[in-house]
Amino acid sequence: MHSASKSWLLLTGFILFYIIYLLFGALVFSSIERPVEDKLRNEMEALKQEFLNQSCVNPASLERFLVKVLTANKYGVSVLKNSSVSSNWDLASSMFFANTLVTTVGYGHTTPLSDTGKTFSIVYSLIGVPFTMLVLTACVQRLMFPLVFAPVGVLQRSGMEPRPATALHFLLLLVLVVLCFFVAPAAVFSTVEVSWSFLDGMYFCFISLCTIGLGDFVPGTQPGQKYRSLYQVSVMAYLFLGLMMMYLLLRSFHKMADLHGLTTFLQLPRCEESDLDEDREPIVENQQEEQTRPYLTEKAASKPLEPGSQPSYNSINKG
Repeated sequence: MHSASKSWLLLTGFILFYIIYLLFGALVFSSIERPVEDKLRNEMEALKQEFLNQSCVNPASLERFLVKVLTANKYGVSVLKNSSVSSNWDLASSMFFANTLVTTVGYGHTTPLSDTGKTFSIVYSLIGVPFTMLVLTACVQRLMFPLVFAPVGVLQRSGMEPRPATALHFLLLLVLVVLCFFVAPAAVFSTVEVSWSFLDGMYFCFISLCTIGLGDFVPGTQPGQKYRSLYQVSVMAYLFLGLMMMYLLLRSFHKMADLHGLTTFLQLPRCEESDLDEDREPIVENQQEEQTRPYLTEKAASKPLEPGSQPSYNSINKG
């Protein structure tokens, strides 16, 4: 089959599978969550009728009151006496909001109230989101040698073939990321946040590090929480490091897929074609990496090579 035809056929298959996957998710979520929602709705209606029967408040006044309360709660302002904080816009909370904005996590638990704040959020994100991606890319580029290239080289020098070596390395890196950025933080969150279970903590970690940010679980909102500002700063550091490791994991998987021929089979761009690989000038200089890559082909000293012959993860000795 012609290469272009195969590429379009695969793209069509991807789109159809994506639509089917969305429909599958919709059916599962609807079947699981709809009964729970109906039950909660009935309970709220019964509670409302009970309140009206025991008071002199008319239904219209109650409706107006509830609309105001729910609207305020949407913006992070609670009327409850045991509300966790006096303001959602102190320095630590504002910094936490800015962090969720530029990392695209966006929990939505706190949102700008004014038109000026909304306008500034747009301008701030236009600059902050690309810059955050640039910083993450620069950090991952520096970590590629000690956490990806060097370990794979060690495995190869121990006698493993390139493909098993890269697969084993990816599996070990995956286990490391899961333990350090999902399991351990989930245990911490379930301890610090008294209303969270371990599953809630795992759910929060996954939703956050995948930048989904549903906002149903947000750290630092419990009533009477001690050292709240320090806690929020710690969560910000966790989010940045976690996003960095997730990006590193994806880069490692992409390079492994290149070596195993998966990207070629699916007609996808190879990793060195999408990011011009580490043989180009790095965002942050790394002299050690240039001096100690034992298993990468040396660069040409004169003219640049063709893209297909650039030294990369796939130039690991296959002998």
